Amino acid sequence: MPSKRLYRLAVLSRAKSEQLFEQALRWIPGGVNSPVRAFRAVGGKPFFAESAKGAYVHDVDGNAYIDYVCTWGPAIHGHAFAPIIDAVKRTADKGTSFGIPNAAEVEMARLVRTAVSSVHKVRMCNSGTEATMSATRLARGFTKRDKIIKFDGCYHGHADSLLVKAGSGALTFGTPDSAGVPAAFTQHTVVVPFNDEEAVKAAFAANKNQIAGIILEPVPGNAGLYLPRPGFLEFLRKICDEHESLLIFDEVMTGFRLAWGGAQQRYAINPDLTCFGKIIGGGLPVGAFGGRVEIMDLLAPLGPVYQAGTLSGNPLAMAAGIAALTELSKPGTYEKLEERGAALELGMKKAAAKAKQAVQFNRVGSMFCAYFTTQPVWNLADAMTSDREKFAKFFQEMLNRGVYLAPSQFEAGFISLAHGDGEIDRTVAAASEVLRSL
Repeated sequence: MPSKRLYRLAVLSRAKSEQLFEQALRWIPGGVNSPVRAFRAVGGKPFFAESAKGAYVHDVDGNAYIDYVCTWGPAIHGHAFAPIIDAVKRTADKGTSFGIPNAAEVEMARLVRTAVSSVHKVRMCNSGTEATMSATRLARGFTKRDKIIKFDGCYHGHADSLLVKAGSGALTFGTPDSAGVPAAFTQHTVVVPFNDEEAVKAAFAANKNQIAGIILEPVPGNAGLYLPRPGFLEFLRKICDEHESLLIFDEVMTGFRLAWGGAQQRYAINPDLTCFGKIIGGGLPVGAFGGRVEIMDLLAPLGPVYQAGTLSGNPLAMAAGIAALTELSKPGTYEKLEERGAALELGMKKAAAKAKQAVQFNRVGSMFCAYFTTQPVWNLADAMTSDREKFAKFFQEMLNRGVYLAPSQFEAGFISLAHGDGEIDRTVAAASEVLRSL
């Protein structure tokens, strides 16, 4: 049980976290190893974690928070889940890395193949970025075409050709979304708005016989969270078939979270290639991509598309992932996640209505996001109408009440199997109080 201090109006001092952040700023760019952790989008300074268990994360100052970041998705069972910890400990006793094939890689491939009907073969790598980078390279190699369509607001890691924002119109090539990325690297990436069928049709028409494939998050979770409109994913499947292009689902977030077979099972759409990460590593660094045999067999050593990695199929990551997936395969798992997600959604919507706050609470399964806007959010342009200043205040006040949400308006939140009725109720109670104060 968490200590009673969790239920105070404010958490304890964060003096130790502040001291650590000052040190980190001296030796780490921005004081963090991934930008959003710096709290720049919400103000203030980040806290430093010391431990985590179940639905709670504990900082170095002794504060406990109900955690809705869940390691940005992987902690679907909650933190320090015993079967995963035990599997890692057993495996570590035998060695942490081999650079040689090991049996756990085979079992992981079998589990993914069993769960995801569109995946016939799978290649392991070390991150979601590697997975999407490799999948797009493979799509180009298979189709012998250069151009890739992606959607504004969908993030596919920081590989140069995918770190792209929209150009001045739907038919223009994307422009680099980061310094250090030459424009030439993105000239073959076409960016269009999510949920916009006409823009996709126009992109194909303007680039006839040049589109290798479409890559997307079937449920975008890197601009907050918004859902595909009814029929949109079916449309993408159809237009890719018509133009002999590949449909690539980036399920790094949604894979094994929205259903045992991921978003593609939930929406009944089979892509040609799928990218995985997060949950399949049980909290350790991991990535993977898979698809039909004739596509996957183009990878080296069988084919001409090169991809490699020293730590790919790392035994610790495989052991943790196998334990995570084995537990997820048990009956009733996703029904529980759906129930908890629905309870949080209902509570948050009631709290917003009672406080007379304009909040769009988007949710699918155990993923969610609250936007402070009056209009429904279906794409990046809609998301950008959210009042980010109000969100920052909401974030800080929730944190002061012991609830840790993603420190950015444009990140999804996650619920784990460790979140029970008590955690949901306390979250809604805190939100009710904060929303009334805004």
